[in-house]
Amino acid sequence: MVLRGLFRLSRNMDSKLHILIRILLGGMALYIFYGAVLFFAQRRFIFPRHLVRTPPVDATDTSGIERIWLTTNAGRTETWLLTPDSNAGPAPAFIVAHGNAELIDHWVGEMAALRRLGFAVLLVEYPGYGRSEGSPTQGSVTEVFAAAYDMLAAREDVDADRIVFLGRSLGGGVVCALAAERPPAALVLISTFKSINAMAAEKFFVPPFFARDPFNNLKTLRNYPGPVLIAHGTRDSLIPFSHGVALQKAARRGRLIAYEAGHNNCPPDWPAFWEEVERFLREEGVLR
Repeated sequence: MVLRGLFRLSRNMDSKLHILIRILLGGMALYIFYGAVLFFAQRRFIFPRHLVRTPPVDATDTSGIERIWLTTNAGRTETWLLTPDSNAGPAPAFIVAHGNAELIDHWVGEMAALRRLGFAVLLVEYPGYGRSEGSPTQGSVTEVFAAAYDMLAAREDVDADRIVFLGRSLGGGVVCALAAERPPAALVLISTFKSINAMAAEKFFVPPFFARDPFNNLKTLRNYPGPVLIAHGTRDSLIPFSHGVALQKAARRGRLIAYEAGHNNCPPDWPAFWEEVERFLREEGVLR
């Protein structure tokens, strides 16, 4: 009887173990499938150009805008150069990279504050966005922005020593990638992440190496010797505020402005933010 009982117990344990193994293998198979889908579809999340409607050019007031097309391996890419309101010799300039669900068309009005300060502003489109050709990847976007920088720095009406990069959300990753190749006079980052690798691990629970376009902003800021202004919302549920803190700590000369805001409404008061930017640039000697 004892042996028979032990035999039954052993069979029950084996059965439960087999069920547990099947559950674990099933879960592993689902996770591998999830990871594979995420790996191959991630660029549709990072660059959701299919969700962005392209407005007609005449929908934007193009007075004071020079439309410049750049040709790279990605194809023809559109840029808009907004001239400064005042001309007193070669002007300082901004190169601006927008968020992943925006276009250069959406940023013209907001750039008025910089133009009043005497800055030229170059809005650079991403490959495959709007009227531009190609497909967006970290490599193709960085190539386009490097070409845009070279074009802008070569102009006689621009002071090449006072070119500032500004990026919002994904655009912060774009200008950091550009800064690794073309160091700017200063960096301004709005609602920017540490890296896509970190976002992959924290938000999607996949290994960091799954990121095909890493945009490692922490690494760039550790190596960049210039001044960095970082603005981040404390209630940002898409890119947590901790990312802004980490970027500020990584920068050699970093400043962090914390706003009671989420992701899409940061900064909550643009005129006040531009005053902070002006103060930052004057203290760093970019704006004289």
